[in-house]
Amino acid sequence: MRILLIDDTPEIAELLSFALRDHGFDVVVSGFTGEIDDLIADERADALVLDCSVFEMSESLFDSVRGNPDRAALPIVIISDTPEKADASLRAREADHVLLIPKPFSGSQVARALNELLESRVPSPESQIPNP
Repeated sequence: MRILLIDDTPEIAELLSFALRDHGFDVVVSGFTGEIDDLIADERADALVLDCSVFEMSESLFDSVRGNPDRAALPIVIISDTPEKADASLRAREADHVLLIPKPFSGSQVARALNELLESRVPSPESQIPNP
């Protein structure tokens, strides 16, 4: 599975990407970007991990992704140092297919959250087409 990791701290992004690769994920890393939909499409991401130092940055990315009907079921893991605020925000949005990980966190926690989200998602119509 290909994971798009958006992290505004390069050192954390590097450590987390290594940890996720150790758990079998193909990881593409980016800093904060306003072009999230293009990046998801270009990288063919199966899931998204958001770890921005300011929750509002993760929140704006989340809203941008969920604003696209084609991405309504994209699994998203949000890492936050303000989990109460993040949880209230996600509840207000009635967010589905999202898990919140409070800081401090481990790569294993993020990998488990991704596995849980990816296992529970409904297969897309494209994935149900048999290979010739």
